[in-house]
Amino acid sequence: MSDIKAKLDRIRERFSDPAFLANKGLSNEVGIHVFCYDPADELIVREFTARLKSESGTPYHIRECDLYEIFLRLLEDKRVLKSVAGLEEKRGRDYLLRQLQKLATPETLLEYMKYEPHEPGDILLLTGIGKIYPFLRSHMMLDSMQRYFEDIPIVMFYPGSFNGQDLGLFGRFLDGHYYRAFNLL
Repeated sequence: MSDIKAKLDRIRERFSDPAFLANKGLSNEVGIHVFCYDPADELIVREFTARLKSESGTPYHIRECDLYEIFLRLLEDKRVLKSVAGLEEKRGRDYLLRQLQKLATPETLLEYMKYEPHEPGDILLLTGIGKIYPFLRSHMMLDSMQRYFEDIPIVMFYPGSFNGQDLGLFGRFLDGHYYRAFNLL
């Protein structure tokens, strides 16, 4: 547990770096960063992100987008959330998954995430990656986000591993290839 806390403590320092906030030094790439952690540390990470959002007097401003919460809001807005359990029972899990994936595309979720104007010091935290699986794959979301958030850092809190090319969700399986991101620490 002390290992995760030590890593989380380093995040504040990284977020306070003016070069990080300005997306400098990334070889002209969009500032997408991945913070990997053991899925067993999920509750510690959630508590940390909640504290980050509530801090004042910092050079950064946290804008959190919990993909699962956005997904639920989308289903509620489309008036299908209450029928999900019945649909799964009636038509099966695979059918339900296909239908929800058609509805919850990265582009649709981005409509809920976009905001203007982006302010200097804004950092977009992408959370809920493990909770939204298998409805959405993280690499697909990152691909879609680039054009909307190219001027501010994006930090994906990822319950798994990232080796610079491959995302491994929960330490169990390949979630997708993504080579445009950087490890946060």
